[in-house]
Amino acid sequence: MLYLTVGKLGDLLEAASKSRKIYVPVDEEPGKSSYKLWTPGTTVSRGLNTTRSAKDFFFPQTENLAGFRIENKKIQVLDPRRETEDFAVFGVRACDAASFGILDKVFLSEPVDTYYKNRREHGLILTMSCRRPAETCFCSVFGIDAANPGGDVSFTDDGAGWYIEAHTEKGAAFLAGLDGIFEDRDPAGAEAAKEKTREIVGRLPLSGLKTDAFGGGKTKDLFDRPEWAELSEACIGCGTCTFVCPTCQCYDIRDFDTGREIRRFRCWDSCMYSDFTKMAGGNPRLTQKERFRQRFMHKLVYFPENNEGEFGCVGCGRCLRSCPIHMNIVKVMKRLGEDDHEQ
Repeated sequence: MLYLTVGKLGDLLEAASKSRKIYVPVDEEPGKSSYKLWTPGTTVSRGLNTTRSAKDFFFPQTENLAGFRIENKKIQVLDPRRETEDFAVFGVRACDAASFGILDKVFLSEPVDTYYKNRREHGLILTMSCRRPAETCFCSVFGIDAANPGGDVSFTDDGAGWYIEAHTEKGAAFLAGLDGIFEDRDPAGAEAAKEKTREIVGRLPLSGLKTDAFGGGKTKDLFDRPEWAELSEACIGCGTCTFVCPTCQCYDIRDFDTGREIRRFRCWDSCMYSDFTKMAGGNPRLTQKERFRQRFMHKLVYFPENNEGEFGCVGCGRCLRSCPIHMNIVKVMKRLGEDDHEQ
């Protein structure tokens, strides 16, 4: 099996950057990192998840969709789409890698979102196993293996380097172009590293979280539960949870007059906002309780009902770390799903 020592990581990134842009997690301050374009001398973060997920590379926070210009009483439609350059995202964890499957179901089903599809076809996902998962992690609850993250190429961390496996044709072609950087190692070392990770995951505080009360067909059981009022009482509707979430896919489309043309763009939106889904006739969810309920019902009931039981959460723990009032999907699941109703 291919093996890359820590000291050779820079060589790999430099070689890879000759054929594509490559983005890596970089520490901004203790405990916080974000993806940056790799250049020689960039220090790759050895922390866990970035503050925001790799979703941004495929579904950016803002993007132009079209433009309109009026000339001689004729409307000219401007198409800003261009073929995306090849790029790679390094260090994607198992939870974020799983989130792409959820986003694919939304953006690649008919009618296909060609903006998203273009980026997916040109993007290469280089995943990394989690050697020391955090206490806020609960990906295993949704059947995700932190030790086996998948993607196009996976890097299994053993502390001194990484065992490397290609999982797609695109990943195999990428590795084939990097001769002379890797060593050969017994794959038993990779399995041992994976087992250590799985042992840690099994001991995490949230590893026993149950999903039995949720899933397709549970709308009637959960929609009118009185606990929604209490759970949502402290929510300030800031939308932070939706903006750090790797699986949220809601967006708004707006027009902006530049003075020379009208630009139509889309930007992330949040079901936690009071003007979300607002129409000429009003807003279908007038209270914060209704908006709060919509967010969690979508992830835990509506999405699995329409996607063969797959939940719309990957257990990354970002909402646990980011919510200013410490309300999150774990507390909702415990309150509505467990017999003891502990929070």
